[in-house]
Amino acid sequence: MTDDLIDRPTVHALLADGTTVCIRPARPSDHDQLQGFYEEMSPENLRLRFFSASRRSAATAAGRACAPARPGYRALLAEVDGRVIGLAEYDTAGEKDDAEVSIAVADGLHHRGVGTLLVEHLASAACAEGITTFTADALSENHEVLRLFADLGLRTSRRFEGPEVRCTVHLDQDDTYLSAVEARGRAADVASLLPLLRPDAVAVVGAGRTPGSVGRAILHHLHKGGFTRRLFAVNPRVTSVLGVPSHPSVAALPKTPDLVIVAVPTGAVAAVADECGRAGVRALVVVTAGLDHTQARSLLDACRTYGMRLVGPNCLGVSNTDPELNLDATFAAEHPRPGTAGVAVQSGGVGIALLDGLSRLGVGVSSFVSLGDKFDVSGNDLLQWWESDGRTDLALLHLESFGNPRAFSRTARRVTRRIPVLTVDTGRTDAGRRAAASHTAAAATRTMTRGALFTQAGITATRSVGELLETAALLHSQPLPEGTRVAIVTNAGGAGVLAADACVEAGLALPPFTPAMVDELLGVLPDGAAVGNPVDATAAVSEQQLTECVDRLTRCTGIDAVVVALVPTAVAVATGDDLVRAVTAPGRRARPVLAVRLEQDRSVRLLPAADGGTIPSYAEPQAAARALAHAADRAAWLARPAGVVPVLDDVETVRARTVVEEYLALTPDGGWLDPRARADLLACYGIGQIPWAWAGTEDEAVLAAERLRGLDGRVVMKAQWPGLVHKSAQHAVHLDLRGDSQVRAAFRDLATRFDGLMTGAVLQPLAPRGTELFAGVVQDEVFGPLVLFGLGGTATEVLADHAARLAPLTDRDVHELITSPRCAPLLLGANGSAPVDLEELEQLLHRLSRMACDLPQLAEVDFNPVLAAPGGVTVLDARVRLVPRRPQDPYLRRLR
Repeated sequence: MTDDLIDRPTVHALLADGTTVCIRPARPSDHDQLQGFYEEMSPENLRLRFFSASRRSAATAAGRACAPARPGYRALLAEVDGRVIGLAEYDTAGEKDDAEVSIAVADGLHHRGVGTLLVEHLASAACAEGITTFTADALSENHEVLRLFADLGLRTSRRFEGPEVRCTVHLDQDDTYLSAVEARGRAADVASLLPLLRPDAVAVVGAGRTPGSVGRAILHHLHKGGFTRRLFAVNPRVTSVLGVPSHPSVAALPKTPDLVIVAVPTGAVAAVADECGRAGVRALVVVTAGLDHTQARSLLDACRTYGMRLVGPNCLGVSNTDPELNLDATFAAEHPRPGTAGVAVQSGGVGIALLDGLSRLGVGVSSFVSLGDKFDVSGNDLLQWWESDGRTDLALLHLESFGNPRAFSRTARRVTRRIPVLTVDTGRTDAGRRAAASHTAAAATRTMTRGALFTQAGITATRSVGELLETAALLHSQPLPEGTRVAIVTNAGGAGVLAADACVEAGLALPPFTPAMVDELLGVLPDGAAVGNPVDATAAVSEQQLTECVDRLTRCTGIDAVVVALVPTAVAVATGDDLVRAVTAPGRRARPVLAVRLEQDRSVRLLPAADGGTIPSYAEPQAAARALAHAADRAAWLARPAGVVPVLDDVETVRARTVVEEYLALTPDGGWLDPRARADLLACYGIGQIPWAWAGTEDEAVLAAERLRGLDGRVVMKAQWPGLVHKSAQHAVHLDLRGDSQVRAAFRDLATRFDGLMTGAVLQPLAPRGTELFAGVVQDEVFGPLVLFGLGGTATEVLADHAARLAPLTDRDVHELITSPRCAPLLLGANGSAPVDLEELEQLLHRLSRMACDLPQLAEVDFNPVLAAPGGVTVLDARVRLVPRRPQDPYLRRLR
């Protein structure tokens, strides 16, 4: 099933109270139920809906909604347990971009978000059809529907006409609207997770009598872990398991559990899920692995039908260490230590490693969810839970897949401004899928795509579980550094050198101290100390001297963090000095302090500090440097403005869609646009190419060259045929052509060598000098459009000097795209040269981003080269590939 509302007519979403609702188009078979839906309304609600209390309106409304599909009309139903609880419809009545909209919600179900959710889905469908405004008439006393429109987040105007109000809703889904949708979704999401993570009663189905079974292990964890609410086992063969009352079925339980843990054979999972749903269970954790497609489909169908949230299948379980709950429904070896880190993983093995590592560090866990095969509950859900649970100050994720990366990115951008979000970037060696063998597709690896997601969302991406824990220890215990300037102090010169190398390799800086700071340090350190950076305090340094040295360094205005590299010495033993105490000495330090102890038996520890906090201590300087670099990156990300997507007023989206539709009507399988169609499409977005002309014959080439010759009379000729991508590699380009004879000879050469392929040639004036760049888009089926930028020309793939960001691009994203590649100094004016026209370059990238977001059929765009000079930016060569693809709304509220 696709994510598009048209291709996937039945979707599920959450109401404000966490209830799952089915949203689908009305069908002719719904007539009787819809008529009953209206007839059950109170006279007052009928009057507000139809401006009269006549029951005849019910049959008319039901007939309209259930009539055969017709252009310009759409009706969506909301259902719970097969009962219609809401209807929303729009009708263009022949208008091109305006539709009349109406909403009805069943009595007793107001104020739960039914109408708002339906209008969101209706607006998404309308936008896909080119509708730009909704209009609605309501009685002025119908405060609920007026409030619904006012609170949507869309630009709305009202006009009073006697007792009626004419509402106009503009469907420009800008950031204000997306934020409003996001807020509604967050509240609904958190409410739906309450039965999962704060259940009042839990049952384990499959808790057998045999020691070693997964169900029995989970029941043991719940029971011995001190779960404070009601706990049941479901086993028809016994009355008690591990001292927990057992009942023959879920239906036979004395209290309906909020959460059921399912640990039964694969063939029984769907039946258990159906039984739980009929009994009123609100959440399932399915630890069973190995479900086939049919079993998996039946499990998810049961959860959607009965409105149960689902974790798994094939998972380790869930845990919430809140002392008022003590929920440990996992089969990990040990109970997680209570703490403040939220953890969500797909791999059970990684989950166990993180639980153990966080407990050992003393950070502990607030809640833990093993997502397994991630049929329903996802990392996006957990981010929103941790954001609002009041206990979590650190989020750790291990995600092997993304269901909706753009929605995840939007949530993460918000959450990471409140708490650090860390992940392990897995699968880095995958070369990624390639849409075609063009420059753009070749550059866009899945690693680059994931990196763009993490960078834009402010997520700290590490390369291993160990690095994740090392970084979490620092972020949990220390303030963020204001920059990358590090001071190193050591009692052994060699350890200082190792630490210095590690810091520089991690992208940190070791600035020299001011003369005043040098004097201060010499005044507190023993004779023979070297006060460069690193500071070699020598083996003779005492605990007191080292304490004063560290204190002064943390107050130094030119330093952002202090790394103390220590080795045990006989001198310290003889004098009774504990140099570690110098690192953990009392006194609030405004800058982060890290210890490196080469003899340490674990990669990272948290040392108790005298002020009640903790100090991270690392066994390797590389680990300390990596963690500190991640902390500096987070600080820099937080300091930057969030960025905005600029408004481009001169974009012709409707005309662009027409160009795309006309091409795909003639070429249903898609392909590369010919030069004329490509120029039409780029013109819709104000993307100008260097002047060009098409030539189908030798004579036409001569005439074209005469029109295009610049001041020096030189032109370029490029062969064209469908699918041609690498013109230079195919030797399908002639440069620096002068005079008619050279133009004729070049055309004959191309026509001869590419006989049977070549459909014509494009001629252009020879471009002036400038920096050759590359800009492009790849439409990833999962992540959406990825915009790439970097060094262009024939060396673009060899040098691979590219940066990437996911569209839509903010002004911040565009700035980072331009400044991230190694070629950036060429653009900014290296070696005294004038900078290129950065404003025009930014505009090019924004327009490319907008085009990719507007047109999901845009599989690939490849601008190479783009000539950048102080006087402007010009696209010298462009390629555009289209494929048939339905529009998708990544921000529409729906369950996976």
